[in-house]
Amino acid sequence: MINDAHCHFFSTPFFAPLGGETALDRLGWDAPGTAEALADRWVAELDRHQVSRAALIASVPDDAASVAAAVNRHRERFVGFFMLDPTRPDAAGTARDVIARGGLRAICLFPAMHRYPIHDERVRDIFEVAAATPGTAVFVHCGVLSVGVRKKLGLPSPFDIRFGNPLDLHAVALGYPRVPIIIPHFGAGLFREALMVADLCPNVVLDTSSSNSWIKYVGLSLPAVFRQALAVVGPERLLFGSDSSFFPRGWVRDVHEQQSAALDEIGASTEVREKIFSANFDRLFPTASP
Repeated sequence: MINDAHCHFFSTPFFAPLGGETALDRLGWDAPGTAEALADRWVAELDRHQVSRAALIASVPDDAASVAAAVNRHRERFVGFFMLDPTRPDAAGTARDVIARGGLRAICLFPAMHRYPIHDERVRDIFEVAAATPGTAVFVHCGVLSVGVRKKLGLPSPFDIRFGNPLDLHAVALGYPRVPIIIPHFGAGLFREALMVADLCPNVVLDTSSSNSWIKYVGLSLPAVFRQALAVVGPERLLFGSDSSFFPRGWVRDVHEQQSAALDEIGASTEVREKIFSANFDRLFPTASP
């Protein structure tokens, strides 16, 4: 069984500011249609690859409603994540409303994208919202940040990597020990720092998503990354993710195969593999009641 902790829900509202149909034509990607239609397509795709459940990420700050529609349509298959910019007015109120009304279960923060420090008081306001709703996680993108769709369209990405240091999570993670904090892509190049904060804070988990091309910065192989992560944080705090996003590509099986092969190479047991590929996700996000 496979659960995927990192899939982007590239909805129609996601493409609107990028150029809508024109952008899709340039990319050669399928139009997503309604949120419900896209949700149905994802269910069929997950079935084809024998993926049981997946986290769907609303990948722009104003698109939580699309993921909420998908989750409400297939509650047994999807867990909803949504992007939030804490620098916006009443961001905490927005987060509170999305969680209460839409049933989404993780708040996604991209400090380098929206240019704010994790130790900003406005970020603590967001953690207060998560802490007030048990079962809500906070996803914090750290390290290298590159948005593939923007690169393909030749659009600028004025991000500031200085705001993406996992060590900046230390104090807030200690301050909210009951809030699960997900660092995707093993820290996306800041692997050492991600391991340090996870070692110090038991509520920090790492997701394994994407091709992990960041390893070129640290001189490690993917098996070595898994070996070191398992040695530091253990198998209970690693979440498999594919970083799948658009159609017709669909679910990126190659990512699962590469990670599975890496775990084979280091001799990971069946129990360790089950935790990474499925059990940890189910423990963090139990199946919601109908």
